Amino acid sequence: MPAVQNNAPSTRAVRLPLGHVVATPGALDVVRSNGLDVIALLHRHQRGDWGELSDHDARANDHAVGGGARVLSAYETAGGRLWVITEADRSATTVLLPSEY
Repeated sequence: MPAVQNNAPSTRAVRLPLGHVVATPGALDVVRSNGLDVIALLHRHQRGDWGELSDHDARANDHAVGGGARVLSAYETAGGRLWVITEADRSATTVLLPSEY
């Protein structure tokens, strides 16, 4: 059974360049300890599956993709919530714990 389910259709087009991808120490600990597929989370984020966000925040992300603002996704995993944030200039994407923000 996969640790993270990808609910986004696999044929969905990439909506967001990720830039340089990094992860915080806390996020890496959660990924390693729980055998999570962090690449699947990054693909969901890149394709516009924002995870567990309010409708308001999801719409803000949809607008940010075209408007050049920062984009945040939140995913519930076996190890707890992980955030994926892509910077407004699309130079970098960070995987982190909410407590590390």
